[in-house]
Amino acid sequence: MRLSRYFLPVLKENPAEAQIVSHRLMLRAGMIKQSAAGIYSWLPLGFKVLRRIENIIHEEQLRAGHLPMLMPTLQSADLWRESGRYDAYGEEMLRITDRHGRDMLYTPTAEELITDIFRTHVSSYRDLPLTLYQIQWKFRDEIRPRFGVMRGREFLMKDGYNFDLTREDALHAYNRHLVSYLRTYERMGLQAIPMRADSGPIGGEDTHEFLVLAETGESEVFYDSAVTEIRLGARDIDYDDHDQCRAIMEEFTALYARTDETHDEAAFTAQVPEARRRRARGIEVGQIFYFGTKYSEPMGATVQGPDGAQVPVHMGSHGIGVSRLVGAIIEASHDESGIIWPEGVTPFHCGIVNLRQGDAQADAACEGLYSALGAAGLEPLYDDREERAGAKFATMDLIGLPWRITVGPRGLKKGVVELTCRSTGESEELSPEAAVARVQEIYEPHRPVRPGA
Repeated sequence: MRLSRYFLPVLKENPAEAQIVSHRLMLRAGMIKQSAAGIYSWLPLGFKVLRRIENIIHEEQLRAGHLPMLMPTLQSADLWRESGRYDAYGEEMLRITDRHGRDMLYTPTAEELITDIFRTHVSSYRDLPLTLYQIQWKFRDEIRPRFGVMRGREFLMKDGYNFDLTREDALHAYNRHLVSYLRTYERMGLQAIPMRADSGPIGGEDTHEFLVLAETGESEVFYDSAVTEIRLGARDIDYDDHDQCRAIMEEFTALYARTDETHDEAAFTAQVPEARRRRARGIEVGQIFYFGTKYSEPMGATVQGPDGAQVPVHMGSHGIGVSRLVGAIIEASHDESGIIWPEGVTPFHCGIVNLRQGDAQADAACEGLYSALGAAGLEPLYDDREERAGAKFATMDLIGLPWRITVGPRGLKKGVVELTCRSTGESEELSPEAAVARVQEIYEPHRPVRPGA
């Protein structure tokens, strides 16, 4: 993409209404524009990051054997009355009456709707296990929406639902989701710590939240610092292997890590050596639940078991805050100059800065780099504007592309361009061909994952 043809309405000054770093930088970098309180338009740069995150989530869900679908944003209130949650959910639910006087609601979550789909089409244990998921917009009428996309009213969410014959099978689904989420977040350049949490209005017996440590986090968290040293890495995971998934779950949850709702000070003191006790703030980016037959029993979601008897299925739900993740990544990865995108989610893989626009040699070198990067399957952002060098560098630093290739007449006389790492500021001089090869090598581990890989 050529920046002269791109829509990137960057701001020089910090917006007065933005209270936290991610909100300020998303507005300044031209990623979002507020439409109403807690509701945003996603402009091209922000939308690209959102799609990068979605793609990683889809790839990891498919790798774990989960099936994508799409449910509507509006639901009938009758389903929620069946489960008993319509009146209990509270004022965060946006309730609507259509022209025929029917009670509707804008989806805050979809347990009832997915249960209705299941009970309509599945009748035998032979169709289990089954996990369905979607990535869809949700709405919760927050009393005080704030912090940009971190606590908006409209948000994009991945929500998945497992249906299993037994508690043991459902707990395997719980463990499988925990493992797949760990891999998902690591691919985004994040360390999201699973912490024992409160189930809230969704209910259930077991639940873990995934939290990214950040000073601006809404949740107070208590944890053993040793938990931050554990990584899933490139392990070969068999998601059908109950023992392997359970072992990884236990590895990542054995050490003390809890949100303030479930924190036990006595247990914290007894279980964690003083030198490793940490109290911090965290941003919730996902949560998994096992809730047994909480929805299947009142809504009649049963299957015929091996003995011929009808039994309610065991269920769980599993969410990732997709739009919230954009803000969380920025909170975890920025400096005073702007955003620093991890390679896995960057909107463009590399920036090209032409220091002497209009110079025949510099223009030709930039065009060559632009074509070569595209041919290598990468998306560069070429700053071909008639701007001074300082303004071009400031824009690149603000929008946070991980790598920048700088092209100028002085370097070209020596046959080199400058490749700069955004996170470290380190630069090296390389031939144009070597710079392309180096960027291609950097992104090789971030290639899309094939289902089953």
